[in-house]
Amino acid sequence: MAAKLIERRFHNVSGKLRVSELLFDVPVDYNKPAGDTLRLFARSISRLNKPIEPAKEEGKEAKEGKLPWLVYLQGGPGFGCGAPQSYPWVEFMLSKGYQVLFLDQRGTGLSSTLTAGTLARQGDAIKQAEYLKNFRADSIVRDCEAIRDVLTQDYPADQRRWSILGQSFGGFCAVTYLSKLYVLRLIDLHTWILNTSLISFNFQPGGLERSFPYWWPSPLTNGPDPVYAKTYEKVKERNEAYYQKFPEDVARVKNIMQYLTQNKVALPSGLLTPARFQQLGIMFGFHDIVFRVSNDLEMFGFLTLPTLSVIDSNGGMDKNIIYAILHESIYCQGKPSLWAADRLRASNPQFQINDSLSEIYFTGEMVFKDMFESYSELSKLKEAAEILATTDEWPDLYDEAQLAKNKVPVYAATYIDDMYVHFDLATATAAKIKNSKQFITNTMYHDALRSRSGEVMRQLFNLREDTID
Repeated sequence: MAAKLIERRFHNVSGKLRVSELLFDVPVDYNKPAGDTLRLFARSISRLNKPIEPAKEEGKEAKEGKLPWLVYLQGGPGFGCGAPQSYPWVEFMLSKGYQVLFLDQRGTGLSSTLTAGTLARQGDAIKQAEYLKNFRADSIVRDCEAIRDVLTQDYPADQRRWSILGQSFGGFCAVTYLSKLYVLRLIDLHTWILNTSLISFNFQPGGLERSFPYWWPSPLTNGPDPVYAKTYEKVKERNEAYYQKFPEDVARVKNIMQYLTQNKVALPSGLLTPARFQQLGIMFGFHDIVFRVSNDLEMFGFLTLPTLSVIDSNGGMDKNIIYAILHESIYCQGKPSLWAADRLRASNPQFQINDSLSEIYFTGEMVFKDMFESYSELSKLKEAAEILATTDEWPDLYDEAQLAKNKVPVYAATYIDDMYVHFDLATATAAKIKNSKQFITNTMYHDALRSRSGEVMRQLFNLREDTID
């Protein structure tokens, strides 16, 4: 058992739900189990079962049945989970008889949080880069298995499996989980994947029951170039739709870029450069920010503090350094990323900040070298980021042979117009995973698990319950 349960606290919510806070110690590197450890934080939520007859002995809990586990793998990489009761789909899953585990993936949330300051404890940039190599999907799924071993240790042997719900990057982790099940221990798994990819670790009898990959599977590539080539295509489409909807923003954006080129604008987290303003495209729907900035410049000739605060709060790279420093490596298997998004931007002139362009396009879910200059926190990690971008020492995340003979039921939501996971790559991955079913739609986007969770979960369970005559 690689995980050690350090603490577990229970809280009642509204007299109906029970939320538990859990802490685990696990190896930093599972290939060195006797080496350094890190601490993982998770919350679980279940229905509070109040017996009609209270327990006879004071202070003794009534014995409850052993509910099956569903572990939620958050999107990212680099983001922790929120409070369980704040997720709109939780009630649906509780009604299906699950207890749900929300795991802050290693380095995120309260799980040995990674920042420039905490990383500095590892030593110089070389040691920091080596440490960061342990924070990809392959280590995350090993954490999941170690925690499953602890949480189900008193379950009957045939009930120790659990299901996973992977959102976005969580879907990538799910595919890694599936790929490696033969190493870990597969009995019977269900996986729900939403807009990402699915992966598994072969552990030994016990692991996954089913997978719900919310936001379809990650592309099964050896490097990020094919992914970003498709991503740029989709982001172009979104820019065209944006300017068609807000044609007045064409001139506004050009004026803003000219102002930022000519003036040094400070933000709480660094500098507001033209490239950094362009990166707001990662969360399309930013017309209000463009309008606000343009309004400030027209009325005052400079950007007010409230406007700068709004812009700063829509960046976030300084608060989630894993996203910036490891984002391209989530696609790497034996090959370096070599700053793929930067290289491919050079071959897409619409994304250049140039006065001669009729329209300046915003970028999307991409990481650029200039982020390690415009963000104060990331600037401290510039050397480590360069080491990671040029290394080819990335172990495999996916096993296509194992995916081709996968026995775990997989139910995935795939969005045709998703800007973050390209439809072509998602369906290509799905075709390589045996025993998988897809819900495909052009009426939802990447945030559907939050914005339309009821419909998404119903569709995934329809896939689970459907039969072919």
